Amino acid sequence: MKKTIKTTLLVSLSMAAGLAFAQSATDDIAKYREMIADGNPAELYEAAGEDIWAKPMGPKNVSLQKCDLGKGPGVVKGASAELPRYFKDTNKVQDLESRIITCMEKLQGYNAQEIIDAGFEKGKRKDVEAVVAYVVTHSKGMKIKVPNKHPKEKAMFTMGEKAFYFQGGPMDFSCASCHGEDGKRIRLQDLPNITEQKGAALGFGYWPAYRVSSGNFWTMQRRLNDCYRQQRFPEPIYTSDVTIALSVYMGVKANGGEMNTPGLKR
Repeated sequence: MKKTIKTTLLVSLSMAAGLAFAQSATDDIAKYREMIADGNPAELYEAAGEDIWAKPMGPKNVSLQKCDLGKGPGVVKGASAELPRYFKDTNKVQDLESRIITCMEKLQGYNAQEIIDAGFEKGKRKDVEAVVAYVVTHSKGMKIKVPNKHPKEKAMFTMGEKAFYFQGGPMDFSCASCHGEDGKRIRLQDLPNITEQKGAALGFGYWPAYRVSSGNFWTMQRRLNDCYRQQRFPEPIYTSDVTIALSVYMGVKANGGEMNTPGLKR
């Protein structure tokens, strides 16, 4: 009996110490983020994106200043807070990245498929990422207002919800495995519950973001790509319907929350 009590006490003390360490480490991460928040390295990407937005480029030697991101040609203020959304000219629901590619193709004459195939931080995809950093900065502090009125927006929301709960792959994971309930954490990182407005706003409202651990700027497409990698699913096609649908699902669930982009992540 004494041995059992002693073992139980040791286990309890060990668990308490572990919890205390985890909490301390979590607090340290929060303090670190706060310390460097004023100098978010994403600002370097933003500056590059501003130059790319205004510079005549491509086969047509035209700038992106007439690109319509949903608020009218050339308007970037508040645009990313209302994306993804339906665009009549393409008859598609598009997120920020796919819409920028459309503008690069139609206005500047670039080959959209080459950008899609390039890979992150490669070729003209690198320009897309920089422009994303520039655009999202102009929605910082604004309310998330992803529309869900057009039939195609509603269809994408439904697809995104199904994708969120789809469970499979060698690890038998889904997005919901990590983001479907409160109180989950991985590597001392709190995981927002995307199924509720508060958690969805924390997830959607802080991406795109600069990732300290990898030392570069990640767009939402790259964030979703990495989620699929961690689930051991095949890599999704860049700007494919399923990735945009997931963004629609998260964005609509997050409506009313605040945009804090570009965020700063571990």
